[in-house]
Amino acid sequence: MDTESRPIRDGFESLRRIARIVAWPVWNLDTGRVRAPIRALLPLVVTFLGFALVQSLAQRRFDGPTGIVATALGFALVLAVVVPASARLLDRRPVRDYGLSFDREWWRSFAAGALAATVVNGGTLLVSLAAGWVRVSGFAVNSGDALSFPTAALVVFTYIVIVNGAFEEFAFRGAMLTNLAEGAGGYLPRRAAVGVAVVCSSLVFAYMHSGKVAHVGQYGYYLVAGLVLGGAYVVTGELALSVGFHAFYDFTMSVVFGLGVSQRTPELVHLARSGRSFWIGETGVLQVVFAVVGGLLLVGYARVRDGRLRVDERLTRWRSSDATTGE
Repeated sequence: MDTESRPIRDGFESLRRIARIVAWPVWNLDTGRVRAPIRALLPLVVTFLGFALVQSLAQRRFDGPTGIVATALGFALVLAVVVPASARLLDRRPVRDYGLSFDREWWRSFAAGALAATVVNGGTLLVSLAAGWVRVSGFAVNSGDALSFPTAALVVFTYIVIVNGAFEEFAFRGAMLTNLAEGAGGYLPRRAAVGVAVVCSSLVFAYMHSGKVAHVGQYGYYLVAGLVLGGAYVVTGELALSVGFHAFYDFTMSVVFGLGVSQRTPELVHLARSGRSFWIGETGVLQVVFAVVGGLLLVGYARVRDGRLRVDERLTRWRSSDATTGE
């Protein structure tokens, strides 16, 4: 009887080996998850598709500011579904391992990032004024909406926090950078793996802003921004600094200091520009320089807070959510 069943067992074993070989490019047999590049990109793709659906529905049903609010709330709902689903089903890691612990220290770091962003854009404005590249031509100027300035500013702030702060930092740093670092860690030393992940995620981040780029040189600004935000995540293991800096950088640049040009928003300080866009445009040299200054402020804060600078080990060490639950 055993002799008769042996060919059957051998046949099943051969099929299992073939299945493992076929699945290897997309499936990690050791961790029981899809491969790192897929885990890095899929949350971005799924969230974009969710955002596109929400935006389409909101534009059909609402106009003006109401449409913006409806879109922002819809985006928040998409994130509320995608983030835990990505953690549980795709990554099989705790949500907090995306850098989203939301404890007291997290919010303190968020505030530090927000302050650094405000200082950076304030510095950009002061230098632009001193150089004669801009002059103040008004205050509390609306973008043409029927809303009052405070209400319009609040609507824009909500949208920026959800899209620029929460979504982009989760997608490009929390999910993408983390998974690329973990995947590269199987082939490279830890610091090299994290470096590769920071560069690759920053390149994707820059490319995804192609709609704001008029010529190739402007990609440099978004690449620097990706490196700054990625660096803050790498040395802390938390998205707090990155989310705070990113959200308030975009908000204060456009709404508070009137330095934005890629989209119409209410402006607390309205500027008339006379300098070349090469120097003071939204992707100009001055913005790049102060973005680097912002990165130094973020790293400096992490150094003072933690007493040292180091690559957070959580970036290359996978911790199963199943194991965490069982502890």
